[in-house]
Amino acid sequence: MSKPTPISGFPEWTPAQRMIEQFVLDRIRATFELYGFAPLETRSVEPLDQLLRKGDTAKEVYLLRRLQADTDGPAGDDALGLHFDLTVPFARYVLENAGKLQFPFRRYQIQKVWRGERPQEGRYREFLQADIDIVDRDTLPAHYEAEMPLVIGDALRSLPIPPVRIQVNNRKICEGFYRGIGLTDAEAALRAVDKLDKIGPAGVTELLASTAGASEAQAKAVLSLAEISAPDASFADAVRGLGVSDPLLDEGVAELTAVVETAAAHAPGLCVADLRIARGLDYYTGTVYETQMIGYERFGSICSGGRYDNLASSGNVRFPGVGISIGVTRLLGLLFGAEALSVSRSVPTCVLVAVTAEEDRAASDAVAAALRSRGVPTEVSPSAAKFGKQIRYAERRGIPYVWFPGADGDEVKDIRSGEQVPASAGEWTPPRADLKPLVGPAGTGA
Repeated sequence: MSKPTPISGFPEWTPAQRMIEQFVLDRIRATFELYGFAPLETRSVEPLDQLLRKGDTAKEVYLLRRLQADTDGPAGDDALGLHFDLTVPFARYVLENAGKLQFPFRRYQIQKVWRGERPQEGRYREFLQADIDIVDRDTLPAHYEAEMPLVIGDALRSLPIPPVRIQVNNRKICEGFYRGIGLTDAEAALRAVDKLDKIGPAGVTELLASTAGASEAQAKAVLSLAEISAPDASFADAVRGLGVSDPLLDEGVAELTAVVETAAAHAPGLCVADLRIARGLDYYTGTVYETQMIGYERFGSICSGGRYDNLASSGNVRFPGVGISIGVTRLLGLLFGAEALSVSRSVPTCVLVAVTAEEDRAASDAVAAALRSRGVPTEVSPSAAKFGKQIRYAERRGIPYVWFPGADGDEVKDIRSGEQVPASAGEWTPPRADLKPLVGPAGTGA
């Protein structure tokens, strides 16, 4: 068998990196639960027509098909695809289970998703997302849109990562403004503005003309709106200064003002109103979010989402919602690539129990069991080699302590300092900093 080669876009972390990932997930999960979000997991596949019904996502969906399936392609119930985000399957779940849920329904979901896009640094074809959403029946108060950045700000501040800045906009501002200047295809205009960072003002001007039918004056006005950015509610004055009026525009300005002011009261500097933020998916209808990690802005957003009113509906009943998603794999991939995170050891083990002779292994197993019962991660030496060799084994694995059972009493050695003291497996406890691996920025000793 030839040596296997990696498949691009499908990351496989080292054990040390996986421990960092688990630490990050635990912190995120804890914050979500502090805000009252309940856990949920949905299936990995959805009907293809559901995956494709909102937004230009056809090129990203991975089709699911049996090896011996009909070569003419899937049809009907067999047309399944892997989900490309967690919002579409969540909306389907709400529709299927509306009679069992209490509204407003708050859930978090941490799962893998799949997208068939070109892999590059920070972008993957299989990756982990951590989502929160709040949905209600018929109406959803706008104050929930102001709550989203607070949760995400607290979650990301709990991690040993660079500071973040959440850029916020409101689709109502854009759509109302476009309507006020006479543009009728707001979705095409939004998709064009969403490409501003990639193709620049000239490219967006051409795209607005070709896809949204914008005149030169209209395109100039669209770009003027997109240039507005402020760390506070002063963005509203800049919008009014453009001289365009529309009821939907006014509604969006009021909602975005509430988001910015709520965030400023909770965590000054967390949010900035940035009217170029559009989000490419068509299902967003109100506030939209993108999150930049300071120092890594060139890689784009590591956390995004927004308000959606029409994604989940059944007959005359709608379930509007708002949600935001942390791209966990994206976030970690960027930091791993920069060697910006470290863990104090590459294994969970705190103590290696030495084996004096193979016939005495049961005694070492009993010590390990006693330590584990008290929450101390412990393993037993793989062989009854000379103690020096067993110590070197612990050093290679990054295990800080070696335990020596003895007929006249046990001893434990800190192999970093060389200190060795008498100890009882029923009483000895390592320093808190040694009990579990510590995660932190590189260079901090974690």
